[in-house]
Amino acid sequence: MVPVVQVLRGGDVLAHSDALGSVYVDAFSAPPWNEGEEKAAEFAERLRHDARRPGFTAALAFAGRDVLGFASGWTTLRPFPTDRCYPQVAASLGAGHTNDWLCDAFEVDELAVRPSAHGGGLAGNLLAAVTADAPEGRSWLLTSVQATRAMAFYHRQGWTQAARPSPDGKGVVVFLGPGHPARRLVPQSL
Repeated sequence: MVPVVQVLRGGDVLAHSDALGSVYVDAFSAPPWNEGEEKAAEFAERLRHDARRPGFTAALAFAGRDVLGFASGWTTLRPFPTDRCYPQVAASLGAGHTNDWLCDAFEVDELAVRPSAHGGGLAGNLLAAVTADAPEGRSWLLTSVQATRAMAFYHRQGWTQAARPSPDGKGVVVFLGPGHPARRLVPQSL
């Protein structure tokens, strides 16, 4: 069965929170993430909050009634947030680029696909669906520098790495989406 991608807005996603939690555990239990049931519970709690954020959008991939993967995000508001990994993002890009490139853009927060569904283009379809309505094509995401497969995937999808990761091999890497106008401002040597 070919998976069908459905886009949901706001709280509509909460009807699928148990399935998304299950996908989250399947996708992030292996290295480099090593997240288990506790992190899945934190994700479920975050989802209830995140679904109320301005511009919240989720793309879910269904095979029949089964959820095989999802992507979610929202509009990054001003001022740029200071919780979670945001300080690392601001430090890597600098205040000017952070505000100009990321505020008022669509931020992809999660992209997860069950390992059994890898290799068929589903992650790319989810990423494209969740960012399709990004304001003026402006979308962005971050990932761990230790997630080399994820970084390679984003490059293959046409995303542009916006800053060098920290030299200690820790922290996050910021990517700008294929339609983001600031892509042309990123040095080619990254």
